[in-house]
Amino acid sequence: MNEFAAAAPSCRNVLLPGGALNFRRCPINLIPKWQCNISRLGKRQKRNMKVEAQMVNPSTYSSRISTDISLYEIPGYLEDKPRVFKAIFPDKRRSNQLNEDEWRVHMLPIEFLFLTVSPVIDMRLRCKSSGTEYPPGVPQDISKVLQLDIIRWELQGLDEMLKPSQFSLGVKGALYPDRRGPRCRLRGQLNMSISFVLPPMLGLVPEDIRRDVAESVLKRLVENMKDKVNSSLISDYNEFKRERPKALA
Repeated sequence: MNEFAAAAPSCRNVLLPGGALNFRRCPINLIPKWQCNISRLGKRQKRNMKVEAQMVNPSTYSSRISTDISLYEIPGYLEDKPRVFKAIFPDKRRSNQLNEDEWRVHMLPIEFLFLTVSPVIDMRLRCKSSGTEYPPGVPQDISKVLQLDIIRWELQGLDEMLKPSQFSLGVKGALYPDRRGPRCRLRGQLNMSISFVLPPMLGLVPEDIRRDVAESVLKRLVENMKDKVNSSLISDYNEFKRERPKALA
């Protein structure tokens, strides 16, 4: 009897003065076998949830614009990539050159639904000639093309819970002089597309609302680029024409 009492905790060990139970001295432990089963079940549920999230189809939207301006061409302008970039993105505080062909641009904030995001993009400008690797839609008999591509991007200003689980941005543009008519013309095209999967917090937003907002954002972006080509770029080109005779003198 004394041996049994020594092996088992006595009632005095679990009672505080006054008769209250001391739960801290009587811990309740799960059987190890049960703990293992619960742990495995939790891991299995997490894996299943992850697979379901990956199966969500992304929403994709696109927009395209073109420009066509009468132009008295002076050779050499489109080949001056830093000058062309500066004409399109004149704010030096928001851009910097990375290498011979690439620039980083901190774009102005964009509002999407009730979110505000500040995109940072890396843009590449390349001059191509003789019909080699021309972008789609550019005639092969055009002598030279200035091609614009966005190759990297980052969305800044979003809380981690509001960042899309998937996001891609595609921008491809081209500028080229067209001499096939009676007068030379500056033609351009810009294609922009975005694809994303909304975070769970925004997953209940109806598709028609998402589509209207996304298409409105894209339209503003491409129209802004078109305005820069039709105004800033042409203005800088006219300045280039005035400077060229002085340089040749």
